[in-house]
Amino acid sequence: MDNIRSGKIVSSKELKLAMDYIEKKINKKDVIIKSEMIDKAVELIEKYFEIEFLDWELFILALIHCYYKSNDMVVFDEILIMMGRGNGKNGFISPVAWYLTTQYHGVSEYNVDIIANAQEQAQTSFEDIHGMLERTWTKSKKFFYKTKEKIINLKTKSYIKYNTSNAKTKDGKRSACLIFDEIHEYLNYDMIKVFTSGFGKKKHSRIFYITTNGYVRGGVLDDQLKLAEDVLNGTIKDLGFLPLIYKLDKKEEYEDPKMWPKANPSVEHFPVLKKEMEKDIIKMKYQPHKAIEFLTKRMNFPAEDIYTVAVPWEKIIATNKSIPYEEIEGLSCIGAIDYAQIRDFASVGLLFKHKGLRIYIEHTFVCYKALEIESRPIKFPVMQMVDRGLITLVKEDSIKPEYIANWFLEQAKHYNIVDIVGDSYRVSLLRSVFTEKGLPLSETRSGPITHAKLAPLIESMFAEEKIIFGDNPTMRWYINNTYQELDPKGNITYKKIEPQTRKTDGFFGLIHALTKDDDIQEMQQDVFVYDVYTY
Repeated sequence: MDNIRSGKIVSSKELKLAMDYIEKKINKKDVIIKSEMIDKAVELIEKYFEIEFLDWELFILALIHCYYKSNDMVVFDEILIMMGRGNGKNGFISPVAWYLTTQYHGVSEYNVDIIANAQEQAQTSFEDIHGMLERTWTKSKKFFYKTKEKIINLKTKSYIKYNTSNAKTKDGKRSACLIFDEIHEYLNYDMIKVFTSGFGKKKHSRIFYITTNGYVRGGVLDDQLKLAEDVLNGTIKDLGFLPLIYKLDKKEEYEDPKMWPKANPSVEHFPVLKKEMEKDIIKMKYQPHKAIEFLTKRMNFPAEDIYTVAVPWEKIIATNKSIPYEEIEGLSCIGAIDYAQIRDFASVGLLFKHKGLRIYIEHTFVCYKALEIESRPIKFPVMQMVDRGLITLVKEDSIKPEYIANWFLEQAKHYNIVDIVGDSYRVSLLRSVFTEKGLPLSETRSGPITHAKLAPLIESMFAEEKIIFGDNPTMRWYINNTYQELDPKGNITYKKIEPQTRKTDGFFGLIHALTKDDDIQEMQQDVFVYDVYTY
């Protein structure tokens, strides 16, 4: 703490604030720091895992052992650790999870559940522990039972398990410690609610959130960071929440390797990590998407702070208002289509004007092959959106024109589709099928000229919160993946922030629809739709 305050250890402003917060917490007369337990934990972990703890790890391990004397409860029952990729979050939390199940921690049936969206991520810490037991099995078999799915301490009857995002099959009521891994990928609280329901009954229960920053905005990580802000600035005083946020304070700091420990406190101790980061810096000059990845994941500096975003995040959030489906039944609208490749994503939508608002109903088709490319994993919870009916997963080798046409035919049962718009490349692929099914189809120009013309409308309707999508995280993701670039004449062009793992189809589909904005009749009052009977 002294080294952070003096600047000997470079740190983020959030970490500096955390020092004051921690000091206030542990200086209370009722708080005891169990130093003997800390020493024993360090001794055991370093011996069995064959590691030597770094200062930041020792610091957190000490804070885990702060207790209230009066009621024997932990001071910090929820700990958020956000630090750069490669810094060793899992390498730290794995031995801590193992230690908490031992008799030296001193709580029987202290069950540890490790949770992540993807199985590979969920297994990371579990396999660290399993691997240690394999190496020390001659000694460890006296105290542990292990399988590929579960590790049990024979003396305390405590288990360690990993769990993935199929939350419906899980029951967290037996957990004493929850480790939520890479929460930047959590779009909502479905998985967290399953494991925290009934949680906290066990003595010294704790929750750890470990993560880098990421590309999902408006999800669990953003909520946690807002909570951290209010805890650190003193707005919230009575939580046992401990936020430890390792990040750059300013974008420009990435150019100075002396600032890297702000986000990666292990970097000077991990030569391989430092070498990789130095290589990233060189590649960034030639591959712009590397800059996004480096700043977001290595430095925990979110991508929307790097570019001039197409739409500020707070205005994207403002689109999350209910669509009045009953009121727009039968109204005229413009359809839109955008997709880059038939083996990737395709976005379709309908644009309405109603009571001073523009309403855009969007749906996405995803070819399953797009999710299987390991070199460019999609940074969005596609399957959660499939479950919500916002995405259709196409289990064929391509998104056939019939899928898109049939979606519009289904919508035509409810709305008067005046026209459907796409750029020339998409229209050429769809023309014959749309003609066969009696659907209108028009071409629009795609690119700087169209963007410059529509930019004032796009800016005003978002700024004034005059456009809504309903609760559509996919559409919010599309827009948040887009930035604006000015040409020498001051004209705006919209571009994709990162070309491989982030998609913008829905935003560009909206732009296509807006090229026909004048063709939509605006309804200022309720429209009553009557059934027609013939005799």
